[in-house]
Formats: sequence, C-alpha cells, structure tokens
Amino acid sequence: MTNRVMFYCQHVLGIGHLVRSAEIVRELARDSHVLLVTGGEIPDGFQFPENIDTLQLTPLKTSPDFSSLQLCDFSRSLEETRAIRRTLLLQAFNEFKPDVLVTELFPFGRKHFRFELLPLLERARSQQSRRTLVVSSVRDILVARKDQEEYEQRVCTLVNSFYDLVLVHGDEKFLKLDESFSRVADLRCPVAYTGYVAQQNKPDAGKSYSFPMVDQRQPTIVVSNGSGQYLTGQMLLESMLRAAHLLQGQIPHEFHVFAGPLMPEETYNSLQTLAAASGNVRLSRYTPDLAAVLKRAELSVSMGGYNTVMDILSSGVRALVYPVTSNGDQEQSVRAKKLARMGVLDLIRPEELAPEILAQKLGAALRNEPTRLALNRGGAANSALLLKKYLAMHREHISEVPETWLSSREESVAQRQVPERRKAGAQQ
Repeated sequence: MTNRVMFYCQHVLGIGHLVRSAEIVRELARDSHVLLVTGGEIPDGFQFPENIDTLQLTPLKTSPDFSSLQLCDFSRSLEETRAIRRTLLLQAFNEFKPDVLVTELFPFGRKHFRFELLPLLERARSQQSRRTLVVSSVRDILVARKDQEEYEQRVCTLVNSFYDLVLVHGDEKFLKLDESFSRVADLRCPVAYTGYVAQQNKPDAGKSYSFPMVDQRQPTIVVSNGSGQYLTGQMLLESMLRAAHLLQGQIPHEFHVFAGPLMPEETYNSLQTLAAASGNVRLSRYTPDLAAVLKRAELSVSMGGYNTVMDILSSGVRALVYPVTSNGDQEQSVRAKKLARMGVLDLIRPEELAPEILAQKLGAALRNEPTRLALNRGGAANSALLLKKYLAMHREHISEVPETWLSSREESVAQRQVPERRKAGAQQ
C-alpha cells in the first residue's frame, strides 16, 4: 500500500525552509504519494521534485521583523486571503486523505499561520481522520524569543494536543534541540533526529536556469546570499564586491557572486554597477545547486543559513561566514560559531566588513585548510524511513485503542484549542 503524505511548508523571507522541505519530499516520493503545500513566494525557476503533487496557496509573507503578516498579491485583502487559504487547505486534506500530515516548523514557529493550521490539525484529529500521523518537522536550532517561557508553554500545549512525532533535522552529537528549546522532556511524543538535510547533486539542476557557469580556467571565490532578501546579506555582497576590486591583480582568482533570487531589483542593479567596475567579478542571480558549484571553488563567502552550511560541509570548501543576527536571531551565529571553534570555517564579524579588512581575510582564508567534520547528512532519506516506521507504529496503536477513548480525546482537544484559535484570529 502506498502511503499518502501531506507536507505543509510556509517560508516567509528566505527560501531555506522551502529548499529543505523539497529535499525531504523528494525522498518521500520514492515510495509515497506526496502533496506538498506551499504558502510563500516561489522564486522564478525553482524546481520542485518530480512525481509529487503541489498546492500553492495564495502567497503570504511576514514583515522583516516577523511581527505581522503581509500580502504578496494585493488583489484581495488580507482577511479574504486568509479565508481562501484556510478553505483550500481543509479541502486539500479532505480530498487527499493523508496517512501522514507534516507541518514544517509549526508549532515551534509560524504562529501567524495558526488561522489555517489549527483548523487543519483539528481536522486531522477528528474521528474520521484519526489514523493520520501528525508530525512536526524542525531544524537543529530554534529562534530564541523575548517571551521564551510563554512560547515554550504554547509549543508544549500544541504538540501534546495534536502531534505524534517531532522530526529534528540535525545531528544530536553536534547540536541537540534542548540547546534552543528547554522543554523537550515535556513533549509527550517521540523526538527523533534525522541527521542534517543536505541537497543532493542533481545532474539536471541547471536545465531551466539561465546563469553563467564558473570559469574553470582559474580558481574561483564563490559568494552567495541565500534568497537575497536579508539586508545583512546585501551588505555582505556590497563589501565583497568592493574587496574584489581591491584584489584585482593581487591574487589569481575570479569572484562568482550569486545575489539571490528574491533580491529587490533596485538592489541587484546597484550590485551590477559595482560588479562592472571590476574585471574579476561575475554576478548572477542564483544557482540551484550551490554544493556542486562549491566543489569547484577555492573559497566560499556567505551567510550562515542551514542549507548554505550544509553545502559548505558537503563540498569541504574553505569558508568565511557572516551570520545573520537581525531581530536578535542567534540561530546562524550558534551554528557558525561552533563550527568555527572546530576549525571547519572562519567567521566574518561586523567590524570586519570594511573592504580593506575583508580583502585581508580573503587572502588569509585561501591559505587555510579546513577541518573535515563527520556529521550525519542523510536527513532527507532518514526522514522518509522514520515516517514509515512511526506510521506503522501509529497504525498498530490506533487499531488497539477503543473508539470511545478516541471520541473523548477529540472532544478534549477541541475544548482546549478552539478558544486559542479564535483568540489568534482576533490578534492577526
């Protein structure tokens, strides 16, 4: 019997969550029927895995400080968009009838999307859908909150009410979820580590993209910027382009700079002007397979996002990393600093962004040999295996549970969660 997996992914500023989710569903689709539901802006040319169904909800994003929801399509109001998304999501669940429902990051994040996720979870826990295994998919490090105690209580309540499993896409020998979420022991469902989700090299990755390939005649320094939407990354690219100009003729390298598929056009045009002033720079928007590009590079310069760090580790390239710290977010810093202490990469600090200092760091980095780190990077394949394992256990458990107990549990969950859903709707 082919299992049916409904996978919900809502990215808001960057595309890291979308990239990681795509890798996981690629593995799931090998022997499961997958419906991938996305709710953010999709970059032009982004390739979804083959052999899956997709549902693109009317895209929403958050403000840069994550404080409120924002429209991407202004043809309808925010309230109308929310209502349409909620209806489509419930219809998709009813028609697809998933054996497994995965919510990426929620309830550990994405609280602004409770307006559609709480009704979805209530439907998944209804009498008719009680056989659905409900899973949360989270990365290795969670964002610290100003209201950390209240946040962790809210997460525990939701996990213990609705979820059967939490998948952590990290290696517990390197970083444990407890380091950013202190109440893991209070979660009343299994918490399973999958290993890190690393993009696999895809031979056809460049077919639907238009970007110049790295020149093989001379060594390259690859500069990447994730989605291109973060101001931190835009500042890094501007400084790098100015440093590249200073290094013309000093080192025999070419800089290949990927600005990011969602970078604002005005910002990209400004970078193009800077790049044109140097004969050793090639600027393009995006590569769908950064790991493959990095394997041919001498040095990587980037921010410290989950997927970029996995590409650095997979390629074994020398690396300089400038972690994002906006909004007090320490996720990238925690990961990057730990890797720096182990000699895997080197950090760029804010005071080192001056082009002259950056040029010196580039020269030093090219002389270093990085430490090779053995991390579990089989997170996508392991996620598929774990979901099959826990679905089998879930089915066995459900078959042994009396119908009367299930009915009383659903009623208890509804009593606890409906008021929270109404309150959340009123706040957003």
